[in-house]
Amino acid sequence: MSGKLKAGIVGCGGIAGQKHFPALSLLKDEVEITYFCDIIEERAVNASKEFGIPGAKVSTDYKDVVNDGSIDIIYVLTPNVNHSPITCDALAAGKHVMCEKPMAINYAEGKKMLDAARASGKKLTIGYQNRFRRDSRELFARSRDGELGEVYFAKAHAVRRRAVPTWGVFPDKAKQGGGPLIDIGTHALDLTLWFMNNYEPECVLGQTFQKLKDYPDGNMFGPWDPAKFETEDSAFGMIRMKNGAAIYLEAAWALNVLDPKEAQVTLCGTKAGAEMFGDAWKNEGYNIINKVEHNNLVSIQPSGAGGVYGFASAGSQAPQDLEARQWIGAIKNNSDPLVKPEEALVVTRILEAIYESAYSKKPVYF
Repeated sequence: MSGKLKAGIVGCGGIAGQKHFPALSLLKDEVEITYFCDIIEERAVNASKEFGIPGAKVSTDYKDVVNDGSIDIIYVLTPNVNHSPITCDALAAGKHVMCEKPMAINYAEGKKMLDAARASGKKLTIGYQNRFRRDSRELFARSRDGELGEVYFAKAHAVRRRAVPTWGVFPDKAKQGGGPLIDIGTHALDLTLWFMNNYEPECVLGQTFQKLKDYPDGNMFGPWDPAKFETEDSAFGMIRMKNGAAIYLEAAWALNVLDPKEAQVTLCGTKAGAEMFGDAWKNEGYNIINKVEHNNLVSIQPSGAGGVYGFASAGSQAPQDLEARQWIGAIKNNSDPLVKPEEALVVTRILEAIYESAYSKKPVYF
C-alpha cells in the first residue's frame, strides 16, 4: 500500500494521549490522523487540534469513523468492553485495526474479532508494546535460539505494591471486565507465552482477592474510592500447558510486597534460566541469565532495556514508537504484525479461565 495512510482514532483518553498520538506524530510522512472520536466531544476536539491534520473530523459516534470510506486504519482505544464490537465493525468495513490490550473481556468476544479479521482479509493487532522493549527483544532472541533449552517453568510477574489507577474506568468491572489481572497481568502473560513460543494451555487454577479495597492510603496515584472499587485487587493463576510446561501468573494493583515486578518474566529451562529485573518504565530494566559453565554457577547481565510503564522516552527506540513503526510497516508492506491476534486470543482465554476458576473454585480445562 503506497502513499500516506489515513487513521481514525476511537477513544481519545489517556492511552491515546500518552502512547499512540506521540508515536504516530513521529510517522507523519507515512500516516496522518484524519478522524477523532470520543464520547466526550471536547476531548476529541482537543485531540484533533493537537494531533490531527487541518480539517480533521470529530465525532462522538464510532460508526461515523468506521463508515468513512477514506479511512485505512482504526485505532480502538476504549474501555475493554467496547473492544470487540468496535473492532468487528471496523474490520467488516474494510479497515485495518490496532486494538489496545487486552484483546477483549472474554474468549467469545475475542474470537469474534479474530473471525472478523479473517473474513475481511484486513490486519488486526493488539497493543502489547512490552514486546518492543530492548530487554524483551533480547530475551526473546535468547529463548528462541535455544540458549535456555526447554523452558518448562515460567513466572509472569505483574505486581505493584500500591499503584491502583484512580482515573478513567479502571475499577469499573462492567466496563473493564476485571482489575489488575486483565489490565497488567495481560502484559506479563503475553510476554511469557511469546518467549516460550507455547500457545496451547491445558488447564488453569486461579484465585482472586479483594482484600485491600478499604485501605487506600499510600497509593502512588492518590487514594482510591473504596465504594467504586469493584474489581479484584490481586489475582493468581497456575497454568499447565499441553506439553507439561507450567506458568505461574501473579497480578496485583495493590499487594503488601517489598519487591514489585511488572511486565517481567522469569524463565527456567534445561540449559539455563533467565529473569528480568529493574524498572523497565524508567529505562532501567535488564536481564540476568543464569547457567552452569565449567562446573561453576554463573550469572550474566547482557543488556539494558527501554521503558514502557509511563511511556518513558528512549529516543527512536522507545517501545511504543517501535510498535507504531512496525504496525504501519506491516500494513504498507503487507506483512504480519509482530503481535498476531491468534496469540492475543490465547492470552484472553487464559485470563478468563483464571477468573472462572476463582469464581467456581475449580480448575478450568480447555
